[in-house]
Amino acid sequence: MSRIRLGVNIDHVATIRNARGGAHPDPVRAAQMAIEAGADGITAHLREDRRHITDEDMDRIAELCRGAGRPLNFEMAVTDEMLAIALAHKPHAACLVPERREERTTEGGLDVAGQHNSVAHAVRLLKGAGVRVSLFIEANPLQIEAAQAIGAQVVELHTGAYCEAVAHGDEAASERYLTNLVESAADAARRGLEVHAGHGLDYATVVPVAAIPEIAELNIGHFLIGEAIFIGLGPAIRQMRELMDEARA
Repeated sequence: MSRIRLGVNIDHVATIRNARGGAHPDPVRAAQMAIEAGADGITAHLREDRRHITDEDMDRIAELCRGAGRPLNFEMAVTDEMLAIALAHKPHAACLVPERREERTTEGGLDVAGQHNSVAHAVRLLKGAGVRVSLFIEANPLQIEAAQAIGAQVVELHTGAYCEAVAHGDEAASERYLTNLVESAADAARRGLEVHAGHGLDYATVVPVAAIPEIAELNIGHFLIGEAIFIGLGPAIRQMRELMDEARA
């Protein structure tokens, strides 16, 4: 099987910084360290309420990624404001995600089928600007079909339900969710979509997901930033990278 890529989400370095204010810890420094530790790309989510990553952060992260020759994956809501920012920055990829002000983290996948017109409009604009478009969706045949129909190049399968089931020791549910991820990844690949996955992945859950042959990339953030408190960001990323490589081997 081909090597699976690791995208590191550095949002929650900014969360820690913003809890107190000031300049530290700097998410751009975290992005640099992630690249040095072997990250294949950097993911950042600029939310409407700017609760973690800020506009200035995005400017600096985009500049860093360009200089380092690493792709920037810009997570964004389907809004005019975020489209304008994405079109100005022209990141390597834009991952369209659902967003609600009251949520602590992204909850569930984007309803591509139910929001067809607005999502299709965003996809057309981004692709026209040379931005690779990814849709963060549930592992659901209806959403995969809709993603293909509106011309997205990538789908990122939401792994949160699987990770929650593993965390709670529910073997039956975790097996069911993992099977769904396997089948959905195969379905998306058959439709010509590149398949990514992410949300809630940690050392205990990454191996079965990374072993799914159609998945080309995992995007992982919160766990790595939390683990960095104890062992450092570089070692946390390198350990995740080793587990992903072992899964593919």
